[in-house]
Amino acid sequence: MRILVVEDEPILAEAVAEWLRDDAHAVDVAGDGAAALERIGVHDYDLVVLDRDLPIVHGDDVCRKLAGGPARVLLLTAAGDISSRVEGFALGADDYLPKPFAFAELAARVTALGRRGGAGDVPPVLERAGIRLDPHRREVYRDGRYVALSRKEFAVLAELLRADGGVVSAERLLEKAWDEHADPFTGAVRVAVLKLRRKLGPPAVITTEPGAGYRIP
Repeated sequence: MRILVVEDEPILAEAVAEWLRDDAHAVDVAGDGAAALERIGVHDYDLVVLDRDLPIVHGDDVCRKLAGGPARVLLLTAAGDISSRVEGFALGADDYLPKPFAFAELAARVTALGRRGGAGDVPPVLERAGIRLDPHRREVYRDGRYVALSRKEFAVLAELLRADGGVVSAERLLEKAWDEHADPFTGAVRVAVLKLRRKLGPPAVITTEPGAGYRIP
């Protein structure tokens, strides 16, 4: 998923971001509510991990603006009492996690929210053309053979499989598998697809649609 972490404590923000990147997510970081809204206006996020107590624009206001939109919201707060949780859900949050929290629990909640996409549930295991991808175990098999992939390769393959035979543009893959610092002119997507084809082995399953993108028929 493409995730935005909004947290004004830089050390915690980077720690959360790195933990989620290890799960093959593309993660951006914002340190205040205004920066978060700016990024949300530019990028197509699947999930926003949002601290409530933010400077400039309060986290509650950010959450209200996101309510009903395509991005799910996981609200973080130092207040863990029942009334605070009820307030969080009333703001439009999809889930609520009090601080301090275990990174493993945060990752599990992110995974659960990832199964609740706006266009319908994402299947727990993606299968097509002899490929089996388990997003929770981070495992890929081709015709029963385990395939070791990097985080970016895993994310690209998952996006192609979710398209269910449809064409996915290079821009879409860049948006979903890389963060905002990625240079769109580096050819990173093309290189990742080439590596995927090699690792998945023959016969080739990822086709190039000239001028359109890539797909797994």
